[in-house]
Formats: sequence, structure tokens, C-alpha cells
Amino acid sequence: MLQKLKSNWFFNTRRDILSGLTVAFALIPEAIAFSILAGVDPMVGLYASFCIAVTISIVGGRPGMISAATGAMASLMGPIVAKYGIEYIYAAALLTGIIQFIMGLLRFGRFITFIPHSVVTGFVNALAIIIFMAQLPNFEGASWQMYAMVAGTLAIIYLFPLLTKAVPSALVAIIAMTIVSVGLGLDLRTVGDMGPITQKLPLFHFPDIDFTFDAIWRIVPISLALAVVGLTESLMTATIVDEMTETKSDKNREVRGQGIANVVSGLFGGMAGCAMIGQTVINVKSGGRSRLSTFVAGVFLLFLILVLGDVVRVIPMAALVGVMIMVSIGTFDWRSLTTLAKIPRSDALIMIVTVGIVVATSNLALGVLAGVVLSAVYFGWRSARIKAHAELAKDGRKVYRIAGQLFFGTMNHFVNLFDFKEDPSDVTIDFSASHVWDHSAVTAIAKTIEKYAQYGKTVRIVGLNEDSRRLIERAGLPVAASR
Repeated sequence: MLQKLKSNWFFNTRRDILSGLTVAFALIPEAIAFSILAGVDPMVGLYASFCIAVTISIVGGRPGMISAATGAMASLMGPIVAKYGIEYIYAAALLTGIIQFIMGLLRFGRFITFIPHSVVTGFVNALAIIIFMAQLPNFEGASWQMYAMVAGTLAIIYLFPLLTKAVPSALVAIIAMTIVSVGLGLDLRTVGDMGPITQKLPLFHFPDIDFTFDAIWRIVPISLALAVVGLTESLMTATIVDEMTETKSDKNREVRGQGIANVVSGLFGGMAGCAMIGQTVINVKSGGRSRLSTFVAGVFLLFLILVLGDVVRVIPMAALVGVMIMVSIGTFDWRSLTTLAKIPRSDALIMIVTVGIVVATSNLALGVLAGVVLSAVYFGWRSARIKAHAELAKDGRKVYRIAGQLFFGTMNHFVNLFDFKEDPSDVTIDFSASHVWDHSAVTAIAKTIEKYAQYGKTVRIVGLNEDSRRLIERAGLPVAASR
């Protein structure tokens, strides 16, 4: 038990604590901004970030990943707040969590394996672009002081590690820039300018709605959308962290954990959330690896709100903008630009389409879905090729050696491979270099046997692998024809 606790929580204690502190600072403006996007009080996003981060650190399947209130989720919740009120956001978070937990029990985490690498790369690059673009409004009408502070923040982030890596450079940059801003009395936009921060604990609050069929039906569509978007972003982020840290994660546990975290958020005055790629990158690059880093981020976020609220309010946005620009630079897969001309054109197109849709719509799930569909269509197109090499055996039989996959996409072409009228009375179809995938394939074989039977000819099916044999026999074709 102690060994398991150490391997999950305390094998990297100092760096996890420091990285968690750094992430907490970066969570505040994001949570406030997403609350404003959803049309609710800033505390809704802050409470959600605290609840989700702490809960997922315990029940999640990807140590070191940061989950909290996110823009992708907040953008979906705006209409429901405007139409039905704040209580429905809590109810939607609750239902979203329940749906996600059920998805976890049904092992939906496995679906991440169906996402091609080109889509993952497109997702990463699109997020990097979105994170960078999200910082641009902070420069509108800004003075030279803003630019100087951002430059100073980036200088500390990249140069401080040359002195020591004992403390995350992003944390040092935030503290240093805050001291400079306050000490010099600079006229800069601060975290406090984004919205009011109330120094109160989140309290248990069951959504105050009429739990009638009509009321629940109002939130079912939005909760389903939130569940899918949240899991898409979380599983993609988990995959990215797996690659960055060269470790594995339990995707199905992560799906269940996201569900539990959203239930907790909905019951404590928060909105639904999911994994945050930006804050996760900050955590990983600052040395965070275990569940402790995520836990510390959530707990210290609450500490900042309750105890250091006055300090948080004076943190210059320029410092946090600089940190997020660093995140966007670190997130973008720069190698993908140099290999774009070397990889297959189909992969390059899929990556570009994924990036374009995500950036244009700010809908991560839509971009990933488009990339996966495009990949599936291309794979289906490439796979829908089947051919036969025909030869006469010494005993007078004609043998068709099938090459390619037999499924719904090739069934019509398969039937056209044979010369039913001119072939001899005995025909053998050899599937040694093929595979029978579905009922459409079995139907094609049955049609072929039928057509030969119309001419009084017999067909022998040979070379079937075990899976193909079972499929044909289960469909009711004569056993003699499948041997």
C-alpha cells in the first residue's frame, strides 16, 4: 500500500509541489475568462477548477495531467445559462459526469486508439495556435509596458533554467513580474480586472431545478455534447502527456475519473470541465509527474482565492500572457513543419484539415472528428481493392487466388472477378491472402456460389483463416463450401 502510494504520489515530491504552485497561478485567469464566456460569475469557473483538479488527481488515470474549467466546455454552456439560468449549468455538469462515468464503464477510453497520429499532431498544433491567439486580445490598446513585461517574462522563463532548474522558471517569472509591476506602480491590466474574486469556500449545492422529464430533457443534448467534447480533449491530452513523459496511462480510468470530477463540480457550484492542454504542458515542463502536482494545483488555487485573494488581484496579466505564449511555443510540434513534405500526402492533408477546423471553429471535438472521418474514408478507399489471380490446375479445376480484404466496400467487385459461364465445372476460391470481414462479405461469397450453381458448377472455398471460417459458418453457408 505504501509502495503504491509512493509510486503514484510521492516519487517526485519537490518538483510536483513547485509545478503545482505554478499551474495554480495560470488557472486563475483562465477560469475567470471561461466563466465570462459561459455568462456566469467568475467563482463558478474557479470553484470548478478547484473541484475538478483535486478530484481527478485522486480518481483519474493520467498522473500529472491538469483538468479544470475549459473554454471548449464553457462555450457550450453559454446558451443554456442565457435560456434557463445558472442552476441548469450545475445540473448539466452533474449529468455530464454521470454520462462520462457510464462511458468509462463501457470502456470508451479504448476509442483513443482509433485516432491516427496525423490527427493527434493536428490537434496539438491547433491547440498551440488557439492558445497563442487567445493571448492577442491582451495586447489591444496596450502600452509599451505590457510588451516589456511579456518580454521580461519570456526572458526569465527561457534564461532562468541556465542558472538552476530547482524552481520552475514560469513560477519565478510570475512572482518577479508581479513584484516589478507593484514596486514600480505600472499601469497594467491585472487579474483583478478580469472579474471579482470572492474569498469564500465552495459549499455543497444540489442543482435547484424541477427534476421533471421536460427539465431534464433540456439539458440532455448539451450534457451529451459536453461529455463527448470533454472526453475527446481529455483523452487526446492524456495521449500527448504519455508521449511527453514516455509513460502509460489508464484511459478508461481517466474517462470514469472525468465523470466523477464533473459530478463533484456540479454539486459544489461549478461548471463541467475537462483536461487543459496549456496548463498540463506548464505542469509537465515544470517537472510535474505524479498525482501530487495536480492535487497541489487545485488546493493552492483555493488557497490563493481564500487567503491570498488580494495578492492574486495584482498579478499582472502580462506575466500570465508570457507564460501562455511559452506554452503555445512548447506545445506546437515544430518537427511536423519540416516533415510535412516527406510524409504521405494523405497524412499531411488530414493534419492540415484538423488544424484548420479546430482553429476556425474553436471546437476541438469537431476538428478531431473530421480528421478521424477523413482518415477512415481514406483507409476505406485504399482497402477497397481486391483482385484475383486465376489459373487452371492439372486436374482441370480453375483456382482463383484472392488478394485483398473482402468487406462491404469490395463485395460488388468481388462478384465481378469470376467468369461464371466459361469456367469449368469445378472451381476453387483460395482466401489464403484475404480476410472475410463482415456480413456483406459473406453475402458476396454466397452470391458467387449461387451463380455458379445456376450453371451446374460446384465451388470449394479454401484457405480461410479461423475468424473468416467462423463468420461464414455462422452465416449458414454449407460447411462443405467453406472447406
